[in-house]
Amino acid sequence: MRILTIDTSAVASAALLSFDAADPAAPARVEAEFATADTRSHAEVLAPGVRSLFSDPAAQGPELDAIVVGVGPGPFTGLRSGIAMARTLAFAWKVPLHGLMSLEALAWDVLSLREAGQALPEGGDFVVATDARRREVYWARYSETGGLLKGPVVGPADTIRDVPVHGAGAGLYAAGLRANGCTVDDAAAGLQPTAVSLGHMAARKIQQGLELPGTAPLYLRESDAKVPGPRKRALL
Repeated sequence: MRILTIDTSAVASAALLSFDAADPAAPARVEAEFATADTRSHAEVLAPGVRSLFSDPAAQGPELDAIVVGVGPGPFTGLRSGIAMARTLAFAWKVPLHGLMSLEALAWDVLSLREAGQALPEGGDFVVATDARRREVYWARYSETGGLLKGPVVGPADTIRDVPVHGAGAGLYAAGLRANGCTVDDAAAGLQPTAVSLGHMAARKIQQGLELPGTAPLYLRESDAKVPGPRKRALL
């Protein structure tokens, strides 16, 4: 099976992966990937980045078995860029489209680090967190096997207690988290969701026979843009 994954919940990223959908033990192979460290230029860099994955997009696009896009949580503008592109490509190339919570990418990274002995503690529940700005984080709690237990949630980091916390959100609020009894591992304190990790988690779920959700975005906040009210009548 060959999938294109896109995520713009933090950085803009895309990846092309292939794997045996019938074999849960078969690892996914990354054919090509793109990512930028810039968290504010998704619309400008995403299209060229996706194009760079294919030697001939018009010919190779229809060979995809699916497109998977990260649906957040994340900022309104960033998520909209990735989801809009995924929907457009799925329509143009006539391939199935699925969504996946972007924090699943971080969960995959933590599980991989634990397996390699690079993230502590090695077992037990853990939380992944990204920067939600406004002195808050987006976070979700997972079991030691990667099962989602709670989330996604947006709120102050100091509401998380007594659990290992990984991801860029943990790095930003490490002191407060540690004061709450949390473990913040430096090896995973700067992680952001990426399309590669999202693709690995998507492949794992497909191999397990799980159905991927739709592409409704997880904003968790209302947009800052507001519809203006009626104009006030001027005094005569």
